[in-house]
Amino acid sequence: MTTDQPMMPLRVTRNEPIADGINLFEFRAADGAALPEFSAGAHIALRVPSGAIRKYSLCNDPAERDRYQIAVKRETSGRGGSIDLIDNVKPGDTLMVAAPVNDFGLPPRATDFLFIAGGIGITPILAMIRQVQASGKRFRLYYCSRSAETTAFRDELAAPGIREFVTIHYDNGDPSCSLDLKPILKERQNREHLYCCGPRPLMEAVRAMTDHWSPTAVHFEAFSDADTHKAGDKTFRVHLAKTGTTVEVPADKTILEVLRAAGLDVPSSCETGTCGTCRTKYSGGEADHRDLVLAEHEKADTIMICVSRAKGDEITLER
Repeated sequence: MTTDQPMMPLRVTRNEPIADGINLFEFRAADGAALPEFSAGAHIALRVPSGAIRKYSLCNDPAERDRYQIAVKRETSGRGGSIDLIDNVKPGDTLMVAAPVNDFGLPPRATDFLFIAGGIGITPILAMIRQVQASGKRFRLYYCSRSAETTAFRDELAAPGIREFVTIHYDNGDPSCSLDLKPILKERQNREHLYCCGPRPLMEAVRAMTDHWSPTAVHFEAFSDADTHKAGDKTFRVHLAKTGTTVEVPADKTILEVLRAAGLDVPSSCETGTCGTCRTKYSGGEADHRDLVLAEHEKADTIMICVSRAKGDEITLER
């Protein structure tokens, strides 16, 4: 993962466990200066000690300008960034951090929100709750976790004025004990906007159960890399209708990556199939959809090129 954004040195002022396997980090300017402002749902990119760039959602109150807070889950099967941060960064250290970016923002005119979080996916949702309450708006939260010990921000969510709107569900690691989402998502109440962040199976289940909702009212954010490559993926061709150009997409590359390498200016942001920035029309071939953005009726002529592929040998994009 890379970032083209300029980065600023920030001092680490906290690295402490807040749940089993989850640590809270806090960053401040060394001179106490105000940090670039952010809105709920924003994330920061930072350089871990190994030199890798990782992105984490901000979880503190967006009204705060003196600090950034993130929660990091130790991912033993990940690429090492979380372990590097948790084990090798201590208060007083300086890390390079990019200014916040928001691909998961709240619509300013909406007044009612339904939040569904799974595990560490609570981090952007916590900032959203703070912003929603400060604006005098309404929310309800369903938070899915393995156990009380692995649940981040339990105390914050148990505070008066918040706990009345929060349901925390523990499945003890048993899929058969998962929260029943069907009655929650059966109807859209009070023109709610739904925000979901968590493991991909949770987000896919929510996507499947909200196909009757307005597509503009359902929002997702992935906290891990998208499943862009699967066993059995094959090379295919992308034909660009407007220029007549054809490029080849290898099994280990995305359409977005190949178009960029060809020198094309292609808009993108999250690159996990959740923000919608790279949506592209197609007019030939069949798409293998791997995103969490498109409603069923949109999939016939639209593809998210950051994650999705062609089912056959070729697909034609309207660009």
